[in-house]
Amino acid sequence: MLEKTKKQIAILGSTGSIGTQALQIVQLYPDLYEVYAITANNNVELLIQQARTFLPEMVVIANKNKYAYLQAALADLPIKVYAGAESVAEVAEMGPVDIVLTAIVGYAGLLPTIRAIKAKKIIALANKETLVVAGELINRLANQYQAPILPVDSEHSAIFQCLVGESANPLSKVIITASGGPFRTFTHEQLQHVTREQALNHPNWSMGNKITIDSASMMNKGFEVIEAKWLFGLKQDQIEVVVHPQSIIHSMVEFEDGAVKAQLGVPDMILPIHYAFSYPYRVKSTAQKLDFKQISELTFEAPDCTRFRNLGLAYEALRQGGNVACVLNAANEVVVDAFLNDRIRFLSMSDVIEQTMQSIPFIASPTYDDYVATDEEARRVAQSKLQKIK
Repeated sequence: MLEKTKKQIAILGSTGSIGTQALQIVQLYPDLYEVYAITANNNVELLIQQARTFLPEMVVIANKNKYAYLQAALADLPIKVYAGAESVAEVAEMGPVDIVLTAIVGYAGLLPTIRAIKAKKIIALANKETLVVAGELINRLANQYQAPILPVDSEHSAIFQCLVGESANPLSKVIITASGGPFRTFTHEQLQHVTREQALNHPNWSMGNKITIDSASMMNKGFEVIEAKWLFGLKQDQIEVVVHPQSIIHSMVEFEDGAVKAQLGVPDMILPIHYAFSYPYRVKSTAQKLDFKQISELTFEAPDCTRFRNLGLAYEALRQGGNVACVLNAANEVVVDAFLNDRIRFLSMSDVIEQTMQSIPFIASPTYDDYVATDEEARRVAQSKLQKIK
């Protein structure tokens, strides 16, 4: 049975897709969970609404320019209000917190996750970039401080669920499923002309803008390949990607005897978020269930790394190791922002990423400071490459 004591949860990135769904879970199970702290980057209006609804101990806005407005809006409540990236990181290590949900998008999630690990918190990891950028460092710290990392990504949660009870049985490989995104059937010629609006129209999942673009370019799947290596201790040839347009099977595990286990569910993040909160227990849920009578087919196909080069670039970063995946992530954040602001074409994003990967000095065993320096340099180089590519 689940423990009677309420778990205190810090939600880093409470105004995003994962964060808002996590708050729904807290609202549905007030006897199990309580919000200790919430943070947001810019969305101060929604943050204020959430603070008034859940009355957390602490609220943080990363954008310091919005601190005064936030503070004034919550002045009538006994809530501590802070601002800045350092305050976000401090929230992650607060004593009363049991679980830190890292739902911040991008590189910004790295430092708070490190601080939470050092404080020996349970990490519900929804920020895949943390392991993409610094997987070796994160694993080393998690082992040193005995901090559990529970995956929230639907694909990695699926693998994690398939592996429960299988510790004595070596696996052969994991099979990460991909929807294929909105451009799965597009030709190279069609991809040259896709728009921001088309890329943001994902067929199965409702996500934030950045992750939706990553899904459309298949960089999201490339990140998941790298993340799987660090989460499950895998070699590159043990991680396979297969396109599954229906998004019903979230991922699979193949064992040495040839048996394959899969985790299935509707395309909804409620289940993986809640499983991370309640692990090792499962809690009865009102979330939508699969109706197999309504499922006419489950299909699979190989991904096309010629049309979707980002997946191949991610595999190359994984092969090289060191700080290369950090470069990959930094360049990708630059080009996705540019694409969302109509400053680069869809296919040209891969050109900038590849050129940036080739331009940054290789560091085989990076320290945290190396990752910080690599990220800064890669962003600078990617911006310079961006000016030369239409």
